Amino acid sequence: MLYGRHMGYRGDFEKHLAAREPKAVELFSEMEELKNEAASFMKVRAVWQFFEAESEGDALHVFAAGAEEPLHTWKFKRQRSGDQLCLSDFVLDAQNGKRDHVAVFVVTAGEGIRARSEQAKHEGFYFKSHGLQALAIETAEACAEWLHRRIREDWGFPDPPEMTMAQRFTSRYRGKRYSFGYPACPELEDQAGIWKLLRPEEIGVQLTEGFMMDPEASVSALAFHHPDCTYFSVGEGQE
Repeated sequence: MLYGRHMGYRGDFEKHLAAREPKAVELFSEMEELKNEAASFMKVRAVWQFFEAESEGDALHVFAAGAEEPLHTWKFKRQRSGDQLCLSDFVLDAQNGKRDHVAVFVVTAGEGIRARSEQAKHEGFYFKSHGLQALAIETAEACAEWLHRRIREDWGFPDPPEMTMAQRFTSRYRGKRYSFGYPACPELEDQAGIWKLLRPEEIGVQLTEGFMMDPEASVSALAFHHPDCTYFSVGEGQE
């Protein structure tokens, strides 16, 4: 992801690096040097919390422990065709006073990165400028993956010990995490609910007027533990 998506390498980077192809070796060496430099100032911050939860049709209510009134309610879109899935399907309805649970989190690795990137660009170090932002974005995503695993462990669903990193990234574990702006929950303005619940400003992550995260190298998500969780799209413009 780092070398292909962000740094523009064409072809199978890992394969070419193993074959010691000059361009792959050069890019790897340059990025390793940048990683060593970034390790002295790049910081990862995270905030997360478990909430009691109930579904009601397409709505998901989240509660403080034992509270009668919800702290926040999201109303998700539902597929109009196919399996007609909605994220609220992965949370139980209220049952005899018992509630389900979801987790909500925000992670970031972007503190101070934009300023350093702009400084490098101003000084003519364009590779460093772009590479710093790429590293921060990939670091935030890796932190989100780590935190999601930690959340699954806290729920009592640890990954099988034989699971490889590749299997983790292909989602062969219980539950899923969903981020606003993506196919299952495309409405970015629903991010406001996360900021209401967690106050990510305390770890330096703000919401823009367009409900984007600032700094960019940040990840927010809702985590569900239902064994039938799957990734899906509600489609464009569905109500």
